[in-house]
Amino acid sequence: MFKSRIFTIWYFTALTVWGALFAALNSIQFLFEHWYYPAIMVVGAFVAGFTPEGGGAVAFPVLSVFLHIDRVLARDFSMMIQSIGMTSASIWILTNKETDRRDYRPCFVFVPMCIAGMVAGFQFFQQIPVYIIQALFVSLSATFVTAYYFSDHRGTQTRLTIGSKLDAAYLGVILIGGGIVSSLFGTGADILLYMFLITRFNMTAKIAVRISIVLQASLSIFGFAYRAIIDQGPHGLTSYQIRTWLCAFPVVLFMAPFGAYILARLHVNWMLRGIIALNIFQLAWFVVKDYKVEKLEAAGVFTTILAATFYFALKHVAQMHLDAALLPPRE
Repeated sequence: MFKSRIFTIWYFTALTVWGALFAALNSIQFLFEHWYYPAIMVVGAFVAGFTPEGGGAVAFPVLSVFLHIDRVLARDFSMMIQSIGMTSASIWILTNKETDRRDYRPCFVFVPMCIAGMVAGFQFFQQIPVYIIQALFVSLSATFVTAYYFSDHRGTQTRLTIGSKLDAAYLGVILIGGGIVSSLFGTGADILLYMFLITRFNMTAKIAVRISIVLQASLSIFGFAYRAIIDQGPHGLTSYQIRTWLCAFPVVLFMAPFGAYILARLHVNWMLRGIIALNIFQLAWFVVKDYKVEKLEAAGVFTTILAATFYFALKHVAQMHLDAALLPPRE
């Protein structure tokens, strides 16, 4: 994993910066009292490097749904921690000797469009009821990772080719929508982009995963900076949030690129099964804990719509592969 000189320099520089910040702003006692933050991110960061889901896909529901931590705090932690973990994974990906960096040129367009969506989300969508946001996220996570696991047809193209203005328009909507979703959860743009790349553009799973990681890393850095510098009102970042971020920093610094490293070498079905079980349990827990009819209805509607969307999108990819296989060979 440390064969890249650039990644090695990044890793140990970031670790040194963390040590200095921890010594100045945090304490061992605070770390012991908030041990669950780094514990959550052992799994969350690995998921971030191994799948199209960011580490926030674990952090947000665990903090918001299970531990009843304020939704905004859970969202901010997801962005803050991904700004390290997914950046670390991105640097490993982009400096790997096997990487063709031309595959990632679309990110120069993807990132600004997602940022525009995120700013709109921060400005206009934060008043949505918390249970709606939670229901949407746990439904999205559970249906997406299940579809991801059971799909055998995840695309064949290694480079994005936009063939029409309609494709470009669809992609723009997905990117802006992904930015809005990330403003609510701290993650989510990566999931939406991944699904669109493998379905509409028939891209390979590995390249689509890695492009989604680079996108979400960039978006998380922006979101962290936005909350720290621009959105400094009564609900701006607090010292408590910085200290919890520092607790999990070294965990995600290593685990996210480690997940990308494993992805490059193995197809670990047992890991995906574990993620499916975790996400389905999160969905069930959300509905059962402090049961309310509104929560059940919201989760039911979102799960049905998203499951149908993912199913038909992946079915479309499978049909395209079948049609291609049945075409007579060219003479």
